[in-house]
Amino acid sequence: MQPTVIAPSILSADFARLGEEVDNVLKAGADWVHFDVMDNHYVPNLTIGPLVCEALRKHGVAAPIDVHLMVEPVDRIIPDFAKAGATDISFHPEASRHVHRTIQLIKSEGCRAGLVLNPATSLDVLDYVIEDLDMVLLMSVNPGFGGQSFIDSTLRKIEQVRGRIDATGKAIRLEVDGGVKPDNIAAIAKAGADTFVAGSAIFGHADYRKVIMQMRDAVSSVR
Repeated sequence: MQPTVIAPSILSADFARLGEEVDNVLKAGADWVHFDVMDNHYVPNLTIGPLVCEALRKHGVAAPIDVHLMVEPVDRIIPDFAKAGATDISFHPEASRHVHRTIQLIKSEGCRAGLVLNPATSLDVLDYVIEDLDMVLLMSVNPGFGGQSFIDSTLRKIEQVRGRIDATGKAIRLEVDGGVKPDNIAAIAKAGADTFVAGSAIFGHADYRKVIMQMRDAVSSVR
């Protein structure tokens, strides 16, 4: 199992002072910065693009930037995010005509590659590409909006993906995004996740450090 990573989603941050928000959440103990990129096409919302990623790098953010692309088509924007300073880039298989080719594109741009599965997406897509991945991201809500509740059936899916990752013998991260909170993160970790995206659970709280420590303690209790 990989070391625990807490990746706050800036979707829930105060965009009027985004640089300060990211600085504060990293000082509070977060590991990565999670970018939810939506295009009002693949999902019914519109958020941020590569310029925001580039601005945070220029601001001085050195932590890994974990970019989750909810855009279609996806290949066109991957080089832009890589150039802007992304560390990890994940995409949905439905947004790519050629999933393997998109994975290779991400890697050719110098980033780690992840595949994102929605709550109702079959795991079959992993059959031929899992060994090429650096991360599998399971959505525990339907993509497009922050602040949704965790879908409990995701726990069974996490267990199944953990089995597939372990069978490869490779250091592939298992990330979960959607409704992750201090009161359910232990169950998510127990099912096999090692990387946790949380938006409103962290940024909606006055004390970022307190929430992040609660999450780490809950994960430690089951690992």
